[in-house]
Amino acid sequence: MAGRDLLGCAQTGTGKTAAFLLPLLQRLSESGATGRVRALILSPTRELAAQLGQSAARYGRHTGFEHAVIYGGVSQRDQERKLARSPEIVIATPGRLLDLMRQGFVRLDAVQFLVLDEADTMLDMGFIHDMRRIVAAVPKERQTLLFSATMPKPIRDLAQNILTNPLNVSVTPVATPAETVEQAVYFVHRPDKRSLLTEVLRANAVERALVFTRTKHGADKIAKGLLREGIPAAAIHGNKSQSARERALAGFRQGTTPVLVATDIAARGIDVQGVSHVINYDLPNVPESYVHRIGRTGRAGAAGRAISFCDPEERGLLRDIERLIRRSIQVASDAPRAPKDRPRPTEAR
Repeated sequence: MAGRDLLGCAQTGTGKTAAFLLPLLQRLSESGATGRVRALILSPTRELAAQLGQSAARYGRHTGFEHAVIYGGVSQRDQERKLARSPEIVIATPGRLLDLMRQGFVRLDAVQFLVLDEADTMLDMGFIHDMRRIVAAVPKERQTLLFSATMPKPIRDLAQNILTNPLNVSVTPVATPAETVEQAVYFVHRPDKRSLLTEVLRANAVERALVFTRTKHGADKIAKGLLREGIPAAAIHGNKSQSARERALAGFRQGTTPVLVATDIAARGIDVQGVSHVINYDLPNVPESYVHRIGRTGRAGAAGRAISFCDPEERGLLRDIERLIRRSIQVASDAPRAPKDRPRPTEAR
């Protein structure tokens, strides 16, 4: 509200969206509608951009401000029409925004507020050059807010380049999972992971479970396997069309598809109420991704459970995760019945 630049570090589910959208709407309201883009919010994924658009509509429904949500993977004609209505707020993924800028459909020379949301994810997805081009296109006299769940060196360097004397706000220590998330690990051989997943889903009171896998092919394979076992499931990843992604997400939100199998990138921005379980079918190669993943449950103070499957080749990844979060993950005590060729999950490390 004071107009300072801001570097915000907070785990997912702590309310970052409201923390920047509400003051932003208040600041815009002070001068009324101008018919020019005054606030630009950059987002790494389509799902997160759409979710930010829903929040902007909900929080700003009595302000009269137009907003436009811009992302790739769909026809840009509807987006051109929204931009023609002179929105005050544009929420965009970097690639599609640059396309529309080059075609002359959007001007950023009146931007007063620039927000980079989930900046570490945009960095992971290779958007660093796109971000720099967009930042160069907005006025130097502006307020810039950069939010990130983790703060690796490239993000600190980016912040140093685009922020002016920023206020630093760290809600919790970097890479600290929410205290409301109970964490557990099962030790299992890779060939037995699929049957273990089925047993875990059946043995637990699963309202909605988000299952993470390392590859798009793996996500499809796991979802099909669960369907064969009579467990409603869908996969979501970058190779899916936007309509297929939206259908899968809608089924997950409505509870008709209680299990969603996702890759890391596709799952960014999934903010669904009542995710009771996050299951790491594959441990992530980057330990920070573990924090992002399990942040999909235990949101806004709710309880949640994060379960990880660790095969012998993933022991090093588990150690990296534990080093990052500065705690040991408890070995699951409620192990389902294990086939005789699978080591008991309670075996000592």
